[in-house]
Amino acid sequence: MKDYILRFLIAGVMAVCIFLLFLGGRQANAEGPATDKREQMLWTWPAEGVISDTFGTRSGRHKGIDIAGSRGSAVKAALEGKVIKSYLSSTYGNAVLIEHPNGYVTVYAHLDKRLADEGDEVRKGEKIGTMGNTGYSTGVHLHFEIHQSQWTYQKENAINPVAMFGSMKEGDFIAAAHNSGEPAEVNQPAKTMTAAAANKENSVHFVKKGDTLWDIAILYGMEVSELMDTNGLDTITIFPGQELQLDKWEPEPFPKGSAVLN
Repeated sequence: MKDYILRFLIAGVMAVCIFLLFLGGRQANAEGPATDKREQMLWTWPAEGVISDTFGTRSGRHKGIDIAGSRGSAVKAALEGKVIKSYLSSTYGNAVLIEHPNGYVTVYAHLDKRLADEGDEVRKGEKIGTMGNTGYSTGVHLHFEIHQSQWTYQKENAINPVAMFGSMKEGDFIAAAHNSGEPAEVNQPAKTMTAAAANKENSVHFVKKGDTLWDIAILYGMEVSELMDTNGLDTITIFPGQELQLDKWEPEPFPKGSAVLN
């Protein structure tokens, strides 16, 4: 009888220990989101522009996000770290890879110019290059990737940047500013009459080499979404010689005696 009671007590103690271990694991997991949120606050957007493609598209082959903007605009380090690669790739074009103290590696591809060399220590928000269209690219944009631990050719360590920047979708405007966990909005130019807008005779813009929807929208005091809607565009890709209609936007008349801005 005593032996039976002893076994029962031992089994009870073991059950309590297992329960406490399980409870501790649950509490540790519950702290995960808070840690992730603090992690988000550390990062900053690497470029200013519009999200033109997101993670996981192209049948899962797209391992980063694309930010379309103006050729030559600043590309900045999303977090402080050390440049582990700065080179010209046949696919990435001009590319910079940065290893960060928290173990992540970020990739900045299709740059027009690289302004950081291998071995450089860079600060968060420091300019490391300019946006371009080099390598395997169909328009001016930054291709940005985040890898958990090392970068590899297979990109098996790539993670969705939403983990660091919050939810995002194609068409979102963002700014290279401190990240709050949500996409930051770019202050769009006011619809001020420009010389180009004032002189357009047929409400048409003929796309020239190097033009982006971002540049054209600024030129005519419009928004990218307006241009896309007016022309029935599903993507921001445009081609030299293409005609873009502008006639859905009617500029407000000038007040008497006002000057046209150049």
